Amino acid sequence: MPEVTGNSGDARLVRVALDEATIVRRREDIEHERRVAIADLLEGNLFRPKVALKGNHPGPFHLQLRLEEDRLAFDLADQNDVPLGGFTLPLKPFKRIIKEYFIVCESYFAAIKTANLRHVEALDMGRRSLHDEGSELLRNNLEKKAEVDFDTARRLFTLVCVLNMRG
Repeated sequence: MPEVTGNSGDARLVRVALDEATIVRRREDIEHERRVAIADLLEGNLFRPKVALKGNHPGPFHLQLRLEEDRLAFDLADQNDVPLGGFTLPLKPFKRIIKEYFIVCESYFAAIKTANLRHVEALDMGRRSLHDEGSELLRNNLEKKAEVDFDTARRLFTLVCVLNMRG
């Protein structure tokens, strides 16, 4: 069951952006998912870096996510966009789950147009299950770099998937 974030004080994200230089032009449905994930993330999140940041800044933070070769980069800044530092995570642990998630999502969106309700519901359950699995994987991989709750990891996983879209 997802955790409820509540008030996380300064240990939170107040702006999130994706590095547009690393993104191929996205379809409107993908853009919608990105916008919703960011809006939901900003509405409530817990993000407490465990890495050393310039001035031991406690937050709140601006986050830019980007791909850097085979790594996911988290660039952090203060509310005045002064860079504070950041960290990277290897993408390799996420490749399988992202690939499976994309396959199920494509099947789900195709099924919405033509399939019966039971088939759509089954695909949606599979899609949600893979998304939860990816979220837990992200949360576990972030464990030494930043503390996040499940809801924050879930929304960040959506953004990781958007970054990994290839057209």
